[in-house]
Amino acid sequence: MKALNQVKVLLFTILTAVATMNVSCAQPEKQSSKSASNHSPRYVDLTEAAESSVNAVVYIKTEFTQKNAVWDDFFGGTIWEHFFGSAPSAYPVQAAGSGVIISSDGYIVTNNHVVEDAVKVTITLNDKREYEGEIIGTDPASDLALLKIKETKLPYLTFANSDSVRIGEWVLAIGNPMGLNSTVTAGIISAKARQLSTGRGTTSDEVYLQTDAAVNSGNSGGALVNASGQLVGINTAIASGNGYYTGYSFAIPSNIVEKICYDLQHFGVTQQAYLGVSIMELNATNAKELNLNDVNGIYVAEVSENGAASQNGFQEGDVITHIDDTPVNSLPEVRGVLKTKSPGDKVKVVLVRNNEKLTKSVTLLNSKGTTEKVEK
Repeated sequence: MKALNQVKVLLFTILTAVATMNVSCAQPEKQSSKSASNHSPRYVDLTEAAESSVNAVVYIKTEFTQKNAVWDDFFGGTIWEHFFGSAPSAYPVQAAGSGVIISSDGYIVTNNHVVEDAVKVTITLNDKREYEGEIIGTDPASDLALLKIKETKLPYLTFANSDSVRIGEWVLAIGNPMGLNSTVTAGIISAKARQLSTGRGTTSDEVYLQTDAAVNSGNSGGALVNASGQLVGINTAIASGNGYYTGYSFAIPSNIVEKICYDLQHFGVTQQAYLGVSIMELNATNAKELNLNDVNGIYVAEVSENGAASQNGFQEGDVITHIDDTPVNSLPEVRGVLKTKSPGDKVKVVLVRNNEKLTKSVTLLNSKGTTEKVEK
């Protein structure tokens, strides 16, 4: 009996010690109510954003004319016609994607690869109304295309400022993946100013928002919207070895989309603006070699003759830190800013020269060194 009582006392002591330890672990040092409120988790309701956006995303079906590749490879059109009197018959090929209505009078933005070489484009709205789509213009470099349908009073999305999008911010991807109409997936902004590999040991000149919202085949040209239901990007690519979503995807930032859509609508082609410098990213190694105090900014390796930078006194060795109040520390960040500009636009450039900060107002030029707009 005495031994049993000793066991009970020992067990009580152990449990008491564990309970005390758990209490001390579960009750960290209390913060002030002000500090605690600043760090309290905030519930994000995405239902309104989804409901307000889904009606502005359309299903795009395209039709292409394609000859039989076997006959083309072995005979070619002219040889076939010479011997048999007619070319091999063409056959229709269909593809599908998504698009986003950006005005009440029927302008729609999508990816260029969704409609490239299409002989027929059919637009289906979320309410199942169907229209023939007109291709207003395309920009293969940015993989964007502007379409138009003959309709008014349509639901549409407004453009957000993609420069203000924050890493970790909630977003929705809306499109028609795998033939499933009006699909909404959620995720966060994983990174900004991303460049993609071309698969040939180089990277593209385009810049993207990276997100972990699920995007699959058919989402191309669909909307990436923020929690307010504003358009922050056009979904365009996934990083995958099997063609299906594997954890991250990419969207063209809305600031670039808005500018290119304006150009295609008013000029038929994109207006490209140049600063007129060759630039290099800085890191710990080359900053030391160049006798620079830090790695912030972009190093000016060469100033083009008669370019915008040359006309404003830029010099080799200058370090550009900001363009229009946007910090630039990588090539994609510089390209991302310039993609939203046109020849004739003025930008404020902050640079450092011999540890002295200089601010210059620069009028950007086109590839010919003028401010003239290019017409199609």
